[in-house]
Amino acid sequence: MLLPAAFTGQDISNYVGALFEVYIILILLYVLANLVLSFGVRPPYSRAFDVLMGFLRDVSEPWLRIFRKVMPQFGGLDISPMVAILTLYLLDYFITNLISG
Repeated sequence: MLLPAAFTGQDISNYVGALFEVYIILILLYVLANLVLSFGVRPPYSRAFDVLMGFLRDVSEPWLRIFRKVMPQFGGLDISPMVAILTLYLLDYFITNLISG
C-alpha cells in the first residue's frame, strides 16, 4: 500500500471546501423539509423520518440560531437561512483560499 508522501495545502483546502459544501447541503435539506412540512404534507408515522429530521435539526439549528437572533423577520418570511448559507459560502471562499495559498 502506497501512502502519499505529504498533504499539500491544496489537498487540505479541497477537504475543507468539501466540508463546507456538505454543511450547506444539510442546511438546505433542513430548510426544504421544514418548508414541505409547513405546507401540511405529513408523512405517516415513520421512525426513519423522525430520526432524519432530528439529525438535520441538531446539525443545522446551532448555525441558523445565530442569524435568527440578529435578523428581524419580514412578516412571516424568515430570511436567516439565506444569510447563513451566504455567510458559509463567503467563509468557504476565504478559508480555502487562505489555506491553499
